[in-house]
Amino acid sequence: MNHIDVGRYWDENAEAWTVLSRHGSDRWRNHVNAPAFIQMLGDVSGLHGLDVGCGEGYNTRLVADKGAHLTAFDISAKFLRYAVDEALATGKPIRHLRASGLEMPFPSERFDFVMATMSLMDMPNHDVALAEIHRVLKPGGFLQFSICHPCFLTQDSRWVEDESGKRIGWMISNYFQPIYNEIEEWTFTGAPATLQGIYPKFRVPRFERTLESWLNLVITSGFVLECFDEPHPEGDALKEFPHHAFPPTVPFSLLIRCRKT
Repeated sequence: MNHIDVGRYWDENAEAWTVLSRHGSDRWRNHVNAPAFIQMLGDVSGLHGLDVGCGEGYNTRLVADKGAHLTAFDISAKFLRYAVDEALATGKPIRHLRASGLEMPFPSERFDFVMATMSLMDMPNHDVALAEIHRVLKPGGFLQFSICHPCFLTQDSRWVEDESGKRIGWMISNYFQPIYNEIEEWTFTGAPATLQGIYPKFRVPRFERTLESWLNLVITSGFVLECFDEPHPEGDALKEFPHHAFPPTVPFSLLIRCRKT
């Protein structure tokens, strides 16, 4: 499966993903992952940034609100239409274009920072994508990205329940045999049944790596690792959605920040 094939899948997912996520169904993104990403990002006011695989633009708009000058792209034309329409409706000065993370149409050393929220893991040829990001970053610029946590979202990972149905743990398996070049079907668990009945499940290409593989790839691509975060429900998110707090708490995503020296 190449990046063009991946784009077709995301075109198919775009409508359902946008409607459900804007309905509030992507609770992990809204209340856990995105707040952690913004906090780690720090002050980007006045900086020129690039959002790789922007989807319908939720995270792009959050970072634009922090005063960054943003360019955002996605390989899915349908996702881009949703992103452009919402940016216009909300008055966000974001430049959008259709492109692939493996063939970025930008000059070298163009951006102060690059962000990729839950998108790099859905691309084939991670080495090519990271090389392209390194190329378009200015010296001293940084990349910050989030991915599904490679240690905990593995092949056949699932909750373990006791006799009463209470979730008491999380089981992982086949960690050293990550899924690559396969399609996974799922939908947001927070989506109401009425909407789940209207929209089909997402069909998402999976290109997994172990934690070791991700970190070594970042380093060999020319980046210096800077900081990490494993977001988990806490504070207001924990009070509002206590179903995320089943012991033991498992980080389902991993945030990595690295810098081009």
